[in-house]
Amino acid sequence: MRLNEAIDSFIAFILDERGLSLNTIYAYKRDLTKFLEFRGDVDVSRLNLEDIDAFAEFLSSQKLSQNTKSRIFSSLRSFFSYIEIEEISKKSIASDIQVPRKVIKLPNFLTEEEVNKLLETPNLDTPKGIRDRAILEFMYATGVRVSELTNLKLQDLLFDEKIARIRGKGGKERIVPFNDYAEKFLLLYIYEARSKILKKRGEDKVFLNLRGNPISRVSIWKILKEYTLKAGISKNIYPHILRHTFATHMLKNGCDLRTLQLFLGHSSMITTQIYTHLDRKYLREVHKKFHPRG
Repeated sequence: MRLNEAIDSFIAFILDERGLSLNTIYAYKRDLTKFLEFRGDVDVSRLNLEDIDAFAEFLSSQKLSQNTKSRIFSSLRSFFSYIEIEEISKKSIASDIQVPRKVIKLPNFLTEEEVNKLLETPNLDTPKGIRDRAILEFMYATGVRVSELTNLKLQDLLFDEKIARIRGKGGKERIVPFNDYAEKFLLLYIYEARSKILKKRGEDKVFLNLRGNPISRVSIWKILKEYTLKAGISKNIYPHILRHTFATHMLKNGCDLRTLQLFLGHSSMITTQIYTHLDRKYLREVHKKFHPRG
């Protein structure tokens, strides 16, 4: 089988069998296409570890981040594992492919004081302010991704149990509780403000823009920027910051990693473990600040 055909077969396999998000599928396709362009459309039976080493040398001459290289070689190892299992090639080289270590970049987060300032900033005398307070409270209470927030439907909010059904990456559904504050402002928004914003009946998305349409990810980012500036918070703000803040505060206050993984919808515990690094950094900073000999 030619390399191009084998890559198409692998992509079809992970699309049908692995339940991965389209973004992840596209990343696999891009990474393997890069290898195809480097090596050419040869028969896969001719590929060996020398080809991987030559490809690694080629990538080292490119202006790529360490994490990008790590992802590319992870894609290659998955691909070669597939062609071995499917007996497309008799050579076994997947286990010898070395995946470069990723650089751990600790995410930014807000302190509890900063979160309180942020949440109290929207003007509750306007429908927009009520909506924005509900958005901020819900994001901090649940740690949802921005895309999950924009896709949230009215029927996903179960107020009797104070839980929300969240549809995450790859269409996977999880249940996340929300607190009394989020419940209070969600109800205020739904019964007081949403009806004033709503233009067309039958729209089931919870959060709407001021034209009555489902709110976009860009709008959520603008809302965060608007209120952090008003609250006098000088940190670099991006859409995921309340998700990182939720995770950090949960872990700092005693939540175990497995439960946090379920709340965040991570498919692997490895992804969740980044917050242990972040929490250790926080603890070191607190120790240094408050210990007499810190």
